[in-house]
Amino acid sequence: MKLLLTLLLWVNFAGTPDLASIRKMYSDVAKSESNAKEFVAKLAGVSSNDDKILVAYKAASILLDSKFEKKLSQKMDRFKEGAKLLEATIKSDPSNIEMRMIRLSVQEDVPGITGYKKNIKEDKKFITTYYASQGAALKDYLKDFVLQSKSFSEKEKQFVK
Repeated sequence: MKLLLTLLLWVNFAGTPDLASIRKMYSDVAKSESNAKEFVAKLAGVSSNDDKILVAYKAASILLDSKFEKKLSQKMDRFKEGAKLLEATIKSDPSNIEMRMIRLSVQEDVPGITGYKKNIKEDKKFITTYYASQGAALKDYLKDFVLQSKSFSEKEKQFVK
């Protein structure tokens, strides 16, 4: 028991954030540069060996943060880094609905010129199909996303109501 408690304290101090706090932050991350920077900092300690959902949020943080880069070349490099990480993470677990939601949330907000909008229909269909089989907490989180999403029409949003 003492070893478990020590391990839990070490993980928290090592910088690996808990999923609940990341979910809470994610809904407001695109509202300001300071929110984006705080989100990036919170996920800085996440590595590819961590929980894949946290890795997907880290990828989203890089993508969101890229829009605040001053130089176009840095903006594009950072964007490509985030997109590559997100795609690799989803490829490692393509049936993860939360990672699909993360990608959809990113793709619905990026400019068309990025060319990173190709999975919107696929991810919408996936979320619509598998929403009902999720646990209560994840369903609530997905519902909040769907209801504010620009990708779902009012008629399409009915499945979460």
